[in-house]
Amino acid sequence: MIRLMSQLITVISKNIKKARLSKNLTQLEVASKADISVNHYAKIERGEVQPTILTLEGILKAIGASSRDILPF
Repeated sequence: MIRLMSQLITVISKNIKKARLSKNLTQLEVASKADISVNHYAKIERGEVQPTILTLEGILKAIGASSRDILPF
């Protein structure tokens, strides 16, 4: 179960970064729009921390992406 969660976080993190880059946004721009620190956002992209649902929602709105673009299910 722990391995599955780790893999899921890795996929979500990579998808967030991919979506951000496809919109030509910087980490700072996304973090500012999502009302989180750029350091926290960078950790989310690297898969070092798990975003809350509210934080994930803010990131998706900041990027202009949907949950389908990020979540692998």
